[in-house]
Amino acid sequence: MKKPIIRPILKKDNHHIASVIRKVLIDFRVPKVGTAYADKALDALYETYQKPRAIYFVIEFDGHIIGGGGIAKLDNCEENICELQKMYFLEEARGLGLGVEMINICIQKAKSFMFESCYLETMTYMKAAQKLYLKNDFKYIDGPIGYTGHYSCPVHMLKKI
Repeated sequence: MKKPIIRPILKKDNHHIASVIRKVLIDFRVPKVGTAYADKALDALYETYQKPRAIYFVIEFDGHIIGGGGIAKLDNCEENICELQKMYFLEEARGLGLGVEMINICIQKAKSFMFESCYLETMTYMKAAQKLYLKNDFKYIDGPIGYTGHYSCPVHMLKKI
């Protein structure tokens, strides 16, 4: 049986991962404003992550992109904090341990990039995602750090690395 692979994004993946992210956001009824749905970078993730201390990974299964996630320096933050960004999986990618694997890969990269902490934002009702983050040592914090533009995401979490 084939196993999904996690690999760095390629330019040819841009359209596919943007479609995956938008589908997941629509499926979860996430607001289109103030979330990743509205990010201008969503259609050019390969180009967006071609900068120092940033990387984005996709999950490929049987030639199809079924999820992704990445890290980059947290925008508008003076501290040495990265952000776990755009980690979304199609339904068929959930429950396979890929979330833990993606977080581990991203945190290892964050360590190699010498970040001290990793931040994320999510929606209140994304309970499965929060459970995953909590199991991976993310802790709830009282408010946002930096400014991601995702003002519709009211849950903020941080992990020391």
